[in-house]
Amino acid sequence: MPLNRRTFLGTSAATGVALAATGVAAAPAQAATVQAAPKKREKRYSFTVMGTTDLHGNVFNWDYFTDKEFDDKAHNDVGLAKISTLVNQIRKEKGRRNTLLIDAGDTIQGTQLSYYYAKVDPITAAKGPVHPMAQAMNAIDYDAAALGNHEFNYGIPVLRKFEEQCDFPLLGANALDAKTNRPAFAPYSMHRLRTPHGRDVKVAVLGLTNPGIAIWDKANVQGKMVFPGLEEQAAKWVPRLRSMGADVVIVSAHSGSSGTSSYGDQLPYIENAAGLVAEQVPGIDAILVGHAHTEIPEYFVTNKETGKPVVLSEPLKWGQRLTLFDFDLVWSKGRWTVEKVGAQVLNSNTVAEDPKITGLLADEHKKVVAYVNQVIGTSTAAMSTAEGPFKDVPIIDLISHVQAETVKAALAGGEYAALPVLSQASCFSRTAGIPAGEVTIKDAAGLYPFENTLEARLITGAQLKDYLEYSARYYVQTPAGGPVDPAKLTNAENIPDYNYDAVYGVTYEIDIAKAVGSRIVNLQFGGKALDPAAQFVLAVNNYRASGGGNFPHVPGAKQVFVNSDEIRNTIISWVKAKGTVDPAQFASVDWKLTRDGVPVF
Repeated sequence: MPLNRRTFLGTSAATGVALAATGVAAAPAQAATVQAAPKKREKRYSFTVMGTTDLHGNVFNWDYFTDKEFDDKAHNDVGLAKISTLVNQIRKEKGRRNTLLIDAGDTIQGTQLSYYYAKVDPITAAKGPVHPMAQAMNAIDYDAAALGNHEFNYGIPVLRKFEEQCDFPLLGANALDAKTNRPAFAPYSMHRLRTPHGRDVKVAVLGLTNPGIAIWDKANVQGKMVFPGLEEQAAKWVPRLRSMGADVVIVSAHSGSSGTSSYGDQLPYIENAAGLVAEQVPGIDAILVGHAHTEIPEYFVTNKETGKPVVLSEPLKWGQRLTLFDFDLVWSKGRWTVEKVGAQVLNSNTVAEDPKITGLLADEHKKVVAYVNQVIGTSTAAMSTAEGPFKDVPIIDLISHVQAETVKAALAGGEYAALPVLSQASCFSRTAGIPAGEVTIKDAAGLYPFENTLEARLITGAQLKDYLEYSARYYVQTPAGGPVDPAKLTNAENIPDYNYDAVYGVTYEIDIAKAVGSRIVNLQFGGKALDPAAQFVLAVNNYRASGGGNFPHVPGAKQVFVNSDEIRNTIISWVKAKGTVDPAQFASVDWKLTRDGVPVF
């Protein structure tokens, strides 16, 4: 695909003001008649690169799933309107032309605001709207942004339209056209910062995205794009950027720093490779890290070839933090050299929202608030996910029941109609709930915040047991007899809640006193011990089916059903069709935590 020249070349900052260190003339020697020559002034220049990542559709400090101002236990705030205020402060302090602003991806998915303009009032429609994230980021004047994996969730046409609407380039050096193996997006952007010393500083921003896109969004990208490893592509592009005269090379990587992967060996590339890029590829000065949703104010990695430190920083997701990379350069041997670079993060809860941004998108915000407050049915009882990570609660059963019912209806009359249908579900949010009485779109959306779609795979009883054993790693091993603190029971090995699956349609116990790999006991189907050879259909989300979380067997299992609609919408449609949500019709305690046969709760 031909590269757009404006996108490829990026932007360039014009005349700037730099700080110059002033030399001091040497004092005359005692009894000397000739004064020493003044010391030559060093040419110096300082600038700042600001960075965000994993904005996930957050413009306002607002939670559309609860329809109120965002808040969490740490009292973080979210949104580009807050980021804009911080950016304005830094530009005022440093000088507008001595700054750049970049992002590390996952921009257009995550809130009902971003969903609305991808699906309900799509930007791809004839005379469609401009995406709120494009409007906000253009107004804040971003210089470049790397592609995230969630950019591909709504398909390539939506992404291309978003790219068209942005006044800055979307970068992805390792997002290649599947047929030509050439970059499908601009690999880099070059930015020129003018100094008072006669020679501009050329800053290259190399964008790298996550190779997991190939499996997580297989339906959208297969045969169209391929995503080789970050280290491989960085090693290809960084020397080119240096040969093009880049004085400073910054990588914006939608990839965590840890060197781990959530999909095992399905691809020969590492998911969280930013640290490896810093270690293995010479010539990089700083890396803006994304994807992992962790906060890393400043982290140094020593490059193995040069021995030089590379600074990494990851600001917290959703616009909760803004990274600052502060560069000090010195003119040496006819070129600018990075003498020092450090990083820090600023907290967006320390400032007010920028009224320019909130005013710009006030109408879009109102439309989405009205949309999420539409009533779709009623519930006979209140349900909450608060205890979902360690108890079989009705609200998680609701997800599984809707999935199982959908798959059964789709398979009716076909080859697999006689097989029992099981269903997996996770607790995506510990604060979601469905109230007694009226149920709205925001209630259902809060229960299933991801854009996952539904599949069904064919598995055996033995494979199901392996699957459950793998899932049960989520619990901290806890000896029998002692007290159990629910707050310290889950997320062993830093496994997130969304990578713990409960399976609906069988009964079992998880003995948390036992070692990982031998925790599933009393696994039964229909009141009898599960037959390892028996066949089942497992209703499963596309993230898990494509290898997300690295669960065994399912990614390679035969697919017997696939649906292109989001599971969230399937739940909303189910509630609309039923009219009433009654837990008595679907909720049951099918799994529980035990220690030596004694229930924990």
